Amino acid sequence: MVVVAIDLLSKLLAEQMLAPRYVPHRIIGDVVRFTLAYNTGAAFSISLGAYSRILFGAFAVVALVVLWRLYRMTGSAGRAGDGARIMALGLAWGGAAGNLIDRIRSPRGVVDFIDIGYGNIRFWTFNVADSAVTVGAIALAWSLSREDMEQRRAMAVAEQRPVAADVPRADA
Repeated sequence: MVVVAIDLLSKLLAEQMLAPRYVPHRIIGDVVRFTLAYNTGAAFSISLGAYSRILFGAFAVVALVVLWRLYRMTGSAGRAGDGARIMALGLAWGGAAGNLIDRIRSPRGVVDFIDIGYGNIRFWTFNVADSAVTVGAIALAWSLSREDMEQRRAMAVAEQRPVAADVPRADA
């Protein structure tokens, strides 16, 4: 909920303080600017036409359900490293929820305002929710890959141990 609250507050402030749209406000020289923009599409302004809002909203709902199920499975397992996975899932869930709220509250689309680049070479304008989804997804992938490596390592060690039936008995 922290990500959702920070995202919503930052978007409301952006709409109040950065209007009109598409006018850059320098924060750190020309590298970091705040520029109010609305995105009716998905990441990188991918659009599905007139139905973008509905379809991307539906995708967000599915993502929230999947992330919630992963969280429930993680919490019940009680393994080492679950804290990092829970944090990753929380970031991704909060970001997806933040952008879904924007899609529901306004037909203009998701509020974007963080504008990074130099001169005419700029990254896509994004928001706090986008950052949370990205960091959460990377952390989740890292957590899952570590778990996979640990499972492979454990299987390799188990395959090298002799099974009780294979150990020669001293009385034989």
